[in-house]
Amino acid sequence: MPKSDIEIAREAKMKPIAEIGRKLGIPEKSLNLYGPYKAKVSFDFIKTLEKKPDGKLILVTAITPTPAGEGKTTTTVGLGDALNRIGKKAAFCLREPSLGPCFGVKGGAAGGGYSQVVPMEDINLHFTGDLHAVGTAHNLLSALVDNHIYWGNAPALDSRRVAWRRVVDMNDRALRQIVSSLGGVANGFAREDGFDITVASEVMAIFCLSRNLEDLTGRLGKIVVGYTRDRKPVEAAALKAAGPMSVLLKDAIAPNLVQTLENNPAFIHGGPFANIAHGCNSVIATKTALKLCDYVVTEAGFGADLGAEKFFDIKCRKAGLKPSAVVIVATVRALKMHGGIKKEDLGKENIAAVNKGSENLTQHLNNLKMFGVPAVVAINRFGTDTVAEIDAIKAAAKKEGAEAFLCTHWADGSAGIEALAKHVVKLADSGKAKLKFLYPDDMPLIDKVRTIAQKIYRADDISCDGAILKQFDDLQATGYGHFPVCMAKTQYSFSHDPELKCAPKGYKVPVRELRVSAGAEFIVAITGAIMTMPGLPRVPAANSIHLNKQGQIEGLF
Repeated sequence: MPKSDIEIAREAKMKPIAEIGRKLGIPEKSLNLYGPYKAKVSFDFIKTLEKKPDGKLILVTAITPTPAGEGKTTTTVGLGDALNRIGKKAAFCLREPSLGPCFGVKGGAAGGGYSQVVPMEDINLHFTGDLHAVGTAHNLLSALVDNHIYWGNAPALDSRRVAWRRVVDMNDRALRQIVSSLGGVANGFAREDGFDITVASEVMAIFCLSRNLEDLTGRLGKIVVGYTRDRKPVEAAALKAAGPMSVLLKDAIAPNLVQTLENNPAFIHGGPFANIAHGCNSVIATKTALKLCDYVVTEAGFGADLGAEKFFDIKCRKAGLKPSAVVIVATVRALKMHGGIKKEDLGKENIAAVNKGSENLTQHLNNLKMFGVPAVVAINRFGTDTVAEIDAIKAAAKKEGAEAFLCTHWADGSAGIEALAKHVVKLADSGKAKLKFLYPDDMPLIDKVRTIAQKIYRADDISCDGAILKQFDDLQATGYGHFPVCMAKTQYSFSHDPELKCAPKGYKVPVRELRVSAGAEFIVAITGAIMTMPGLPRVPAANSIHLNKQGQIEGLF
């Protein structure tokens, strides 16, 4: 029986993080240690890198996810290790896992098998406390909002038009909609309120898009917390909130350095979800890695319709990043599910289902062409895959002008993905990448949403009621029309409906809510039944997580 991810991680021979830092040219004095194997890179050191040239940036994305698994993070880790294996100076950048999925259904985000980042348990739990700092800063602003209303301070924030909710880093459906300030006059004005998960917070988005502490503070001040009675926006700066919030984030904003099982460097920093936020690690971590390495691998959350689109249209647009290549991860099992096969039948060879499901891969590859960055397919192998099924995926990729490589990094580490690494270097060095955005800044907001729905999701159109149409007009008139759009949509389908698999056509995407993220500088368009506070499944992962007699964690994955 193969070892579990956590068993493999426990056997890791980690090196002191100072030694990992030296590989990148980071002196030990520039590392703020969180124990022997975790550290934050100091801003004083990062400032010394400003005039250094950037390395080449490689994005890892994936087909539409299924319960069968794709292994995007595992592939990112494996590719980073393989680039080092073939003699390149390389690192990779990942998002920090949220406790919600770890104790819910998705599990952690530290890779798997022999392509993992360690210490795995720390990374998947509290790590260096960044997510807690983001949640605390967010909730400080929530407290300041209610205090502002309580004392009747100017500007007169209308308690019926407060837009700023609260957050907690755990899946808790009971907190989606609440009534706060009950208990009488001393507790303030009772009002409808609610919680989002921390990784959906605008503070998290700002954290991941800020260039430095000064930029962070400025963006925090632009957060729109609500509106006056005459519907004028009230910003966090008016509540004098940006200063104390940035104080809570000053240590967290420095990027985290850890290592892989093969003792190669990894930056893990920031953690917005891709289905309800923009799904990319911090700009600071990515830019720091690019100054220190010849090649940097990063991932964007969930399928390319979510993570990759937001990576290009939000992160690259705002940070001036220019990726050189894209890797799209697919599995035989997942494509068979898109082809209509049930999970319990995935072990049987079914070429027809692979061919049908490959329509999903084909659409993602076609979408990536719109952004002008060359792509390659990584086939993450499972033990039940057959040669004929793998060949079917290679053929589907070839029709779209992309090569596909069989990868066995889960079982074999960097050796199992070396061929892909060599091709990625060739692709990145080719100069073929000419980044294009899906829409221009000056396109009206409603047309930006429509463009994403029609070009990326292949929907016929979007649908909005009168209130949403008016909100689009109001946002445009208020001066937010130049912002990009962050779509909040299910990860399980190109559409808004998780039951529509493969590559659906002939539907409309319903936009049911718009949220202003003025500090992050994008507009969130919430579609279908997507929730910004997930719930736990009938049998949550938490049920299996415990400490054994040796005090070791069991059940974490």
